[in-house]
Amino acid sequence: MAQLALRVNLESEVPIYVQVKNQIRLAIDNSTLKAGTQLPTVRQLAIDLGINANTVSRIYADLEREGYVARRRGIGMFAVDPRKKAEREIPGRAQLTETIRQLKALGYRKRQIIELTAEVLKEMEDE
Repeated sequence: MAQLALRVNLESEVPIYVQVKNQIRLAIDNSTLKAGTQLPTVRQLAIDLGINANTVSRIYADLEREGYVARRRGIGMFAVDPRKKAEREIPGRAQLTETIRQLKALGYRKRQIIELTAEVLKEMEDE
């Protein structure tokens, strides 16, 4: 079972589940967490991080839906090869989706996100 070096910043405006999910995704993407490695149980990760087990369940469900982990019935959750995940999605889509989720968690509305995106893209054109 993997010993993950995850940290939660309670002072951050980013929700805890987003912080933890992003750290696990990054560990899988950069192969710090190798494909086939078993993740801690929901209960164990909740205890290790001092967070609610329902939060960990939500994180694992999101990661499974996004193709980062796979559930083996009766055994647990396992990291999936990030190259296989990349073959199933449009490059950058997961990152964009997560950024939009973070903005929504901060209270941004659809219109504000669109305007902010247009503004940033405009600034990038000028570079």
